[in-house]
Amino acid sequence: MEENIYQEFDVLKIEKEEDKFYTKEVVKKIISEISLKIIVNGEELVSLLCLNQYEVELTLGFLYNDGVINSYEDIKEIYYNERMQAVIVELKEEIKVNRQESLRSVTSGCGQCYTYINPLKKSQYFSADSKTVYPIETILSSMKNFMHKSEIFREIGGVHSVLFYTPEYQILNEDIGRHNCFDKITGILLKEGKMDLCENSIVFVSGRISSEIMTKIIRLGAPILVSRSTPTSAAVKLGQEYNITLLGYVRGDQGNIYSAPERISF
Repeated sequence: MEENIYQEFDVLKIEKEEDKFYTKEVVKKIISEISLKIIVNGEELVSLLCLNQYEVELTLGFLYNDGVINSYEDIKEIYYNERMQAVIVELKEEIKVNRQESLRSVTSGCGQCYTYINPLKKSQYFSADSKTVYPIETILSSMKNFMHKSEIFREIGGVHSVLFYTPEYQILNEDIGRHNCFDKITGILLKEGKMDLCENSIVFVSGRISSEIMTKIIRLGAPILVSRSTPTSAAVKLGQEYNITLLGYVRGDQGNIYSAPERISF
């Protein structure tokens, strides 16, 4: 695990011996948080609060999921400037950015705060028509393995985790914002030219499924989304509308299917 993703602090740990509470001094690793600027064509587009890893991939995924780009080929140049704590992006000339719509600060907690798909960008979202089917045993065992592999969460805590899964290819990413995890995975797929794998993939998440997360899944083109937590009502409605197989509260050998159950075999 990279040392720059955490800082060490002296803290007082509360403990109890028999019926008496006491404190003792310990050193704890605390997860890092940075404000990452995304500068597009010379102007700041957005600031993201995130973990300081995969900054370029986060930017690529954010631009894709926000509808600014539709492929990696839309990027003329992209790099991370550590001094500025910014990712510098130059788009190809024909790609235009609506700055009035995009300029904002995205927190690690609430994300972009979208409730439903932006009507102006609805043409970029498609219903999942994938015929892929996974056995329930694969989903349950993969969820268990996913939770065990979340290294940062195990050692430090304070992060969400997302796993992109196909039998031949997996990506696991952790970040202080669950929406950042999705953007980073999307960026990795774009950068590595593996977006074609999405049609037969499963995405596993550690936390709650909001409508914001569901819009990223729809945009990604992944047909199956699995969480150990529960979805919101808006997320379920989007899953039904866009034919996404949505599973929630998947723990041990149990779980719930909220939409498109035909992709799960028993």
